Amino acid sequence: QVQLVESGGGLVQPGGSLRLSCAASGFTFSNYAMSWYRQAPGKERELVATITSGGSTNYADSVKGRFTIARDNAKNTVFLQMNNLKPEDTAMYYCNAKHVVFSLLEYWGQGTQVTVSS
Repeated sequence: QVQLVESGGGLVQPGGSLRLSCAASGFTFSNYAMSWYRQAPGKERELVATITSGGSTNYADSVKGRFTIARDNAKNTVFLQMNNLKPEDTAMYYCNAKHVVFSLLEYWGQGTQVTVSS
């Protein structure tokens, strides 16, 4: 059974930091690119960051220099370190796994809420 379980969300003041984690199970983690998406109320889901199976990373322009994605293949876990958070970062954050060859093999987590507010 495939599972992606996010954790680490919460309420933080502007300028603060959070670290999201996504624990994966039920598939061969190292064969998947891992991404974080987010969706704010009334907005479309957007790609935040991606890390390939080889460790290459890409970020949305809005988070470059503030967010860092990393993966631990030994623990089947992907992380998103978020620094200097802004109110516009408020959203539900979702973990995504996509097979590096068979892109139709794609999984989603249930999401973790991040709220940035004073």
